Amino acid sequence: MWAFESVFYQIYPLGFCGAPFENDGVLKHRIKKVSEWIPHIKKLGANAIYFSPVFESDTHGYNTRDFFKTDTRLGTNEDLKELIALLHENGIKVVLDGVFNHVGRGFWAFQDVLEKRWDSPYKNWFNIDFGGNSNYNDGLWYEGWEGNYDLVKLNLYDPAVKEHLFSAVKFWIDYFDIDGLRLDVAYCLTPEFLSELRGHTQSLKNEFVLIGELLHGDYSQRVNDGMLHSCTNYQCYKGLYSSFNSMNMFEIIHSVQRLFGDEQWCVCRGKHLMNFVDNHDVTRIASILSNPDHLPLIYGMMFGMPGFPCIYYGSEFGVQGDKSQGDPALRPSIDAPQENELTELISRLANAFKNSDALKNGSFRSVLLQNKHCIFERKTDSERVLVAINADSAPAMCHFDAGCGMAQDLITGKTHDFGGGSELPPYSVQFWKTER
Repeated sequence: MWAFESVFYQIYPLGFCGAPFENDGVLKHRIKKVSEWIPHIKKLGANAIYFSPVFESDTHGYNTRDFFKTDTRLGTNEDLKELIALLHENGIKVVLDGVFNHVGRGFWAFQDVLEKRWDSPYKNWFNIDFGGNSNYNDGLWYEGWEGNYDLVKLNLYDPAVKEHLFSAVKFWIDYFDIDGLRLDVAYCLTPEFLSELRGHTQSLKNEFVLIGELLHGDYSQRVNDGMLHSCTNYQCYKGLYSSFNSMNMFEIIHSVQRLFGDEQWCVCRGKHLMNFVDNHDVTRIASILSNPDHLPLIYGMMFGMPGFPCIYYGSEFGVQGDKSQGDPALRPSIDAPQENELTELISRLANAFKNSDALKNGSFRSVLLQNKHCIFERKTDSERVLVAINADSAPAMCHFDAGCGMAQDLITGKTHDFGGGSELPPYSVQFWKTER
């Protein structure tokens, strides 16, 4: 599967392009701005883009009005089609956000129900009680997602709802030529729906990827041969930044070990999850790390651990944003990309990842683990890589059985001699490709 060997770049288009929060209905071709960033995205080493919602919505994109129309604030369907074609020409795959659990109050079918009540042919598309009332005083009650009544829950058991959504997916594939979907709140989608969606997309396009937004629990319940190909690795997200802030590498290594280790109960062995240090829903990593010197290291950890990496736009050069200031603070418009030492490192990490079978597909084993530094192994039949991270401001002398004498650092290209132990420089990350 191409996605498992890719470096993703996430863009939240409505924020990135500077669209107004409320849908003002004014057509602006803002989505074309993405094309200006293609050289930067390629230089960074990303070869896949995950776009947060792009279809017509009430406000933030996750309250859809029309699954068949690009949001007016971003442009037209033709604009999006041309952009995706340009991305493909530059070797960049495209994954869109599939928001199928709920729609916005402005969704045409829900508006029909509000107008016609019992006489609406779409009343079974939602979970409605005509004897109740809503927070909006509609004279009827309906189910909202997790108590958010601007997000109207769809009845995914209704055949007409599934037919409408699957028709939209077919349109996205046929017209826009997308390569996959990231499924919003996939933990709310029924296994039956996911299974049918998997079969539907497989019949339309070879290696079409489905990546679900999952938080915690047993990922294998939905990430398997019949449903999702992958999911967001929230189980390791907190451990990534917390390990550095508390100077306790045990937290992240044990989290990775629990998912990908050799024990039979490690349910994600052999699976490829989407790793991230931040995204459009959480505080930017540059704002949550207590020590700025750890910023390069956390990216090194993300690229080195099992799974495939996803970089959130702007974070690759240190953009800040705090969740406590509201979601718009996490989704800013950025005029132009920047380049600094962090973007240079991420570019090197991306190239190392894409060119290493061990980093893309290898098993995981902890080799050395202490509070401030760690070394772990990624290994396939063809390659072995040791990932070494020192989060301390002082050098760390590590004594361990490297299993070989010499290695090459995939990040810098320099050779390394394991004789007499290995000294890890302060605030360093190294990917040692060893002799087998």
